[in-house]
Formats: sequence, structure tokens, C-alpha cells
Amino acid sequence: MMLDMLPHDLAFTVFVPSEEAFKRDLRLVVNDSLKPEKFNDTYAIVSRILGFSAVPRALSSANVRLGELVNYDSLSGFPLYVSKDIDGMLVVNRIRSEVVDVRKREIVVHVMEGVVMDADFEQSVLPDDDAEED
Repeated sequence: MMLDMLPHDLAFTVFVPSEEAFKRDLRLVVNDSLKPEKFNDTYAIVSRILGFSAVPRALSSANVRLGELVNYDSLSGFPLYVSKDIDGMLVVNRIRSEVVDVRKREIVVHVMEGVVMDADFEQSVLPDDDAEED
């Protein structure tokens, strides 16, 4: 769903949350979240995450040297700080990648162990403490 929101003929890099990160951090489960009654909410969340995690240029792990910290602005203007760890995995805003350099046409995808998002959006998707106590 995330990649389908981008034009296929332009270069982008997307730091996509893993399936586990979607479930853990956003409470989105693939089959359940795409049901018609949940689709609009899911689409809104995913499009917001795309704004935080997509960069309008191709960025492979080879473009980042070990020990280097590079800064890019995401589509929404959110600052992304990208480095490479000793295993060759990219780290974006302290979130480590699981898989790097997956290509889909002009789009470079890095699968992340968490969700790249700002603090305000993170607060909005956190579970309600009162709801858990009931």
C-alpha cells in the first residue's frame, strides 16, 4: 500500500516499517487493517507514515559510509538522520533496518525495525492508558 502511493517513474527512498513494527507500533495488521470498515483509517495512517519516511531521491546503503551521518528531509519536511552500522544496515533516527536496498523500479526500499515518525504522531498512535485499565 505504501509504495503504491508513490509515482513509479521517479526516484524515491522509503524507510518502510516491518510487518512486526506496523503491528507493534501502529497496531496495524495486514489482513485486518485492509478490511473495508478500517481501510480509510489505515490509509490515513500509512500516508502519514509515508510523509515521514520517504525521501525524494534514491539512497542505497552504498551511498552512506560507515561512521558517516547524513541528513535528509522527508517528503513532509521531517529531518532524517541516516548512518550505517558495522553490519551494513542503515539506522534512521535511531531505528535500525532489517533489510536494505530492495528495489522496485525507481524506488529504493529499506525495511525498518520500527516506524519513522515525529513525536506528535507517535503520541497520537499510542494506546490510550485509560482504555487499557478498563
